[in-house]
Amino acid sequence: MLVDESWYEELDLGKIEDVQTVSGGDINLAFRVIADTGEYFLKVQPDNNESFFDHEVESLNLINSVANAPKVIRSGTFRDNSYLILNYIHFETGSQYDLGQLVAKMHQRHSLRFGLGHDVLNASNPKINTWRANWGDFYIQQRLNVLINEVQKKGLWNGQRDKMMRRFEEKLMEYYQVHPIIPSLMHGDLWNGNVGFEQNRQPILFDPDVFFGNREMDIAMTLLFGGFGKEFYQGYQELYPLDKDWQKRVSWYQTYYLLAHLNLFGETYGADFDNILKQSVEN
Repeated sequence: MLVDESWYEELDLGKIEDVQTVSGGDINLAFRVIADTGEYFLKVQPDNNESFFDHEVESLNLINSVANAPKVIRSGTFRDNSYLILNYIHFETGSQYDLGQLVAKMHQRHSLRFGLGHDVLNASNPKINTWRANWGDFYIQQRLNVLINEVQKKGLWNGQRDKMMRRFEEKLMEYYQVHPIIPSLMHGDLWNGNVGFEQNRQPILFDPDVFFGNREMDIAMTLLFGGFGKEFYQGYQELYPLDKDWQKRVSWYQTYYLLAHLNLFGETYGADFDNILKQSVEN
């Protein structure tokens, strides 16, 4: 699909000089728009309406209330295509320490309950975000079990996985009955492909999937695929120290992310999921 001159009036960005196709993830078309008013990042989702980007808009605005993310210009629908316009980021290198502090600032925004108040169902891994008071209830019922249901539909679940998961969920419920958690604003997909640095070397977070949850879940994601230096964790800990023995619970949350990858990519991630689930039961 081309963003041609027929789009220009709809985008309302001044005099548009050029539109270039860029990489923008797996599910959206993405473009760099150069106008006399500046440079913009345009995401387009064909055959959809404006509501497709509602959660991303909400996520970016929430993060920008306390940290730093791309700024939302506007979203809309044009010729049966939903679109989202953000400011364009020119990436540079920067300090992992500063990035850790930025994530800590985001996590210092709290809520009284876990969730977000509305579900996200237009994603490959659906999220049920009904508000809950107990983290164990939320994590089991609205994250783990939701994905188990998706994996079962694809024939990727079996008796051994079910047995191990039930043991793990019993352990979670027992632990969080006596270890209350303060809900934090979560990025929701905090791998090294969703962080960077602007030209002024200020760290920035993008492609979020926010909700209010246990911040150890975001940290576990940073450790799953690597890419975060020791300075990142130093910066984070100095501003907002994690609870005692947090390292022992990393596998608890990597279990969710590997379950998500099992759902998306199939048995390619089956052995990794089984191993991390076993660790979660034993840790």
